[in-house]
Amino acid sequence: MITVMKFGGTSVGSAEAIERVANIIVNTEGDKVVVASAMSGITNFLVQVVDSPTKDIDEIVQQFANKHIMAAEQMFNEETMKEFMVEFNKRLAFFREAIESDPNDAYYKDLVTSLGERFSTLMLSFYIKQMGYDSVALTAETAGIAAVGLPLSGSADLDETASGMTMLVRPLLSQGVIPVITGFYGIKDGVPLTFGRGGSDYSAAVVANALDADMLEIWTDVDGFMTADPRIIKDAIKIEEMTFGEAAELAYFGAKVLHPRTIEPVRIKRIPLKVRNSFKPEEPGTLIHSLKKKGKGLLKSVATKNDLAIVTISSAEIAYRPELVSMIIGKIAQDNIIIYSISTSLSTIAILISNGEVASVINRLNEFDNGEIERIDVKNNASLVCCVGDDLLSKCGATGDIFTAVKEAGVNVEMISEGASEVSLNFVVPMGMVMDVVAVLHSKYIG
Repeated sequence: MITVMKFGGTSVGSAEAIERVANIIVNTEGDKVVVASAMSGITNFLVQVVDSPTKDIDEIVQQFANKHIMAAEQMFNEETMKEFMVEFNKRLAFFREAIESDPNDAYYKDLVTSLGERFSTLMLSFYIKQMGYDSVALTAETAGIAAVGLPLSGSADLDETASGMTMLVRPLLSQGVIPVITGFYGIKDGVPLTFGRGGSDYSAAVVANALDADMLEIWTDVDGFMTADPRIIKDAIKIEEMTFGEAAELAYFGAKVLHPRTIEPVRIKRIPLKVRNSFKPEEPGTLIHSLKKKGKGLLKSVATKNDLAIVTISSAEIAYRPELVSMIIGKIAQDNIIIYSISTSLSTIAILISNGEVASVINRLNEFDNGEIERIDVKNNASLVCCVGDDLLSKCGATGDIFTAVKEAGVNVEMISEGASEVSLNFVVPMGMVMDVVAVLHSKYIG
């Protein structure tokens, strides 16, 4: 049995956390493959390094090294520390070279922001070895994680990764070795390409896919998926089981438990996934799989995404020039802006984006010729509500019941997205009223 175990930044954020994680790993039965994020705070530090117009290289290297060495000194005995520092200094030399490389290179930010994982995995692997188990720290390069795509938004080449890991990682498992692999990035033409912030979850799913794992475990600092955000709903409870589709919807539209891209690599091979809390390893977490299990209520969970804006584009030509819609979306896509929902009518197209992207969108729309777009309206401070339930949209009257409850809360629905997924209904409300909406839906259809 192969279990791929991913640990996030808080789970490897200190000496104490790494020791806790190592115990979880060695006490898991069967073959284990570990994927780890950078220590908490490190990736943010590296983003600041990239964005800084001036760089004191010596100070950057010193700050980075000190955080890791302080943790290592708390974990390692004298012999392990000596061996660790040999490998650490090799990677630190690479760290300096990366920081000093050409900042105008298209992949500079990918290179620099992916450096943290190279050190967290090294520390975790050395601690596992100190416990008496065989382990090796692998980078995406030495593990065979292949990537394709554009800077800062790469995707894994699943076939090439499977081929590479079959040669580089599988033999280690047959020898009883525990590989500890860097998350967050893959390799494109010999250069690091990151999978987006939080992409270590996705990395772990890619590894599970490549190795045909029996289980993927995402270890984080929460107990699993909840019926609602517990900061909004005090009596929200953990969801024991859910389908891949339900988890994907919640992850994409607001539940900050799992990176939205994590589901697909394991869903296509039906590899079950568990979300577990590394600070409460005795808790079973949430199991995500392909089998449907009927819930008691209409809804299984309600998630929200805040700080959004509705941009409505009006043009009489939309009805007669279908290509205009694709042209509008294409313009916006040039800035890699995420569109959370699209709604069209005879003469308008409404898109849902982040508040902070409004100026960029308007600039792109202003590139159209006079007359192609007649008017642009913006409604800021909106929230997207994502309602998830078993075959929700196939249940007669479900949509009406949900909107009746929203009306009872005295809230107006400003945009609806229905039909893209059978398990979810998404709609937009004013951000100032979203807590009332979640409360009434949770009370009537979950709690």
